[in-house]
Amino acid sequence: MPVHTSASDQRRSGKGVGLGLAVLSALAFGGSGVAAKPLIEAGLDPLHVVWLRVTGAALVMLPVAVRHRSLPRRRPALLAGFGLLAVAGVQACYFAALSRIPVGVALLVEYLAPALVLAWVRFVQRRPVTRAAALGVVLAVGGLACVVEVWSGLSFDAVGLALALAAACCQVGYFVLSDQGSDAGDDAPDPLGVIAYGLLVGALVLTVVARPWTMDWTVLTGTADLNGTHVPAGFLLAWIVLIATVVAYVTGVLSVRRLSPQVATVVACLEAVVATGLAWVLLGEHLSVPQLVGGAVVLVGAFIAQSSAPVDRAAGPVARGGPESELSARGTAV
Repeated sequence: MPVHTSASDQRRSGKGVGLGLAVLSALAFGGSGVAAKPLIEAGLDPLHVVWLRVTGAALVMLPVAVRHRSLPRRRPALLAGFGLLAVAGVQACYFAALSRIPVGVALLVEYLAPALVLAWVRFVQRRPVTRAAALGVVLAVGGLACVVEVWSGLSFDAVGLALALAAACCQVGYFVLSDQGSDAGDDAPDPLGVIAYGLLVGALVLTVVARPWTMDWTVLTGTADLNGTHVPAGFLLAWIVLIATVVAYVTGVLSVRRLSPQVATVVACLEAVVATGLAWVLLGEHLSVPQLVGGAVVLVGAFIAQSSAPVDRAAGPVARGGPESELSARGTAV
């Protein structure tokens, strides 16, 4: 006899899939730095690595863009915003910040995005958020401060901090724009099409910023040093393009569609933990006790945030707003 699945079971199943995709996205994004650092040390400018990453991913996703060639006509603003903010903005602002302030400070400021998303949902869109999600954000940001050891090189370079904050704001745009169309039914833009055209827009913008014609292309034909092991530079670039960009963006956008921006951003904080852990294993950058404790706190914060049921989204995705009276099925909304 047929087995009927309740709506609550379907929601739990969808949330489980979304959580898995969010973790996979964080793992994929987290591996980018470990693969990029040897290329930078081999002689490539950081912005050139970013350009190779985005342009390579755009070429991989080009068949998808062709398949959804009507999308630019239907959603030009969405594609332009995704390309400018979620792709080019985050990368360019973050790397520009690194030229003025320590990596740990820049990373911590960028990962203020969960708190900014929560503020956007609560005060701009005027939708309630659960206290569990808010607590998860606080724990995740506090844990990140330990992971990056922000106290070891704090600098108050105003321009550098502003650039890092701009990267955080662009990351907010990534999660909010990824949520667009999640409840639009048949008229919803295909997430793969949005990613494909976003990468194309980002590649065009970064071409102007990075000026790849000045790049030392011979670096890509040689090897790069990975903690004493010589690895083909082409392999590292392929990893950055295919795993750290294509897989990371695809799983990230799909996870936001199944969770909510405020939950997905907290889970995305795992990227910093993954990046630090991989740097320990593959680059020999050992972790201190505060970093280990901070990583555990980030994991706890992500678990608390994702275990809280998101606000009912029937009225529309976060980016479009919704009624204030709808509360979370579990926990108290704030």
